[in-house]
Amino acid sequence: MERIGFLGLGTMGAAMAGHLVRSGHPLSVWNRTPGRAAELVAQGATQASTPAAVAANSDAILVCVSDTPDVESILFGPNGVSDGVRAGSLVIDCSTIAPGATRDMATRLAARGVEFADAPVSGGSEGAQKATLTIFVGAAPAVFERARPILEVIGKTITHVGPVGSGQAVKAVNQVILAGAYLGVAEGIVLAIQAGLDVEQVVGALSGGAAQSWVLANRSGRMLANDYPLGFKVELHLKDLGIALGLAAESGMELPVAALCAEIERGLVAAGHGADDMSAVARRIRALARLPS
Repeated sequence: MERIGFLGLGTMGAAMAGHLVRSGHPLSVWNRTPGRAAELVAQGATQASTPAAVAANSDAILVCVSDTPDVESILFGPNGVSDGVRAGSLVIDCSTIAPGATRDMATRLAARGVEFADAPVSGGSEGAQKATLTIFVGAAPAVFERARPILEVIGKTITHVGPVGSGQAVKAVNQVILAGAYLGVAEGIVLAIQAGLDVEQVVGALSGGAAQSWVLANRSGRMLANDYPLGFKVELHLKDLGIALGLAAESGMELPVAALCAEIERGLVAAGHGADDMSAVARRIRALARLPS
């Protein structure tokens, strides 16, 4: 059983690392805020002082942080993974960053004899807690086969989508589709409210037809109550849409729905709602209907 290192113990990472330590993997962890490791240490994990120290004692290192600069710092900054990693090790990046940056990082690690897979995840905090995440993996076939048993501990649907960078590209597609799903459900829920309908009954009825979706089933209640506890932060989805819009621009295409969603999310962040669940896009739709938002 490979020794595993886990870097980044936020809402997603802490839950993912918990599944790994409970599965029996020797686990070394690090987080920028050390106190977040206490529960994992109590379950048998070892807390390291730097990413380099984690890498030195791990065969496979998972990274789960918010953005490209964070991954860059953890991998290549002072006392980063590259300072401690051994040739033959595997780095699995579960963060969501730009495909181009991912390919560059993989090339730099390959020069040290280190294998790399980009494996961004989808499923939100619920998926992380239940180990039901969907994971899109970009890697050489042999590297994917090495990473698969580790990823199966934290996820349910693991798909090899192509070479390094492909996982991040698929995640960008995922976030674009979610933008449309959340906006569509928000508009439908607000229309049902304004029409004087029993919204919960409407959701039940729609769930048996073509409009059914994970967003309708799991986030319509939040939109109705105008209450958006954390699942996946608005500010993080906005960051992800920036990646998708940049990828589209490279191809000379436009994504009008994604661009609209990004505009709404920028407004939410500016109004102090960046840490809300992304179903908070309904705030804007509710405001347009003169409902409390």
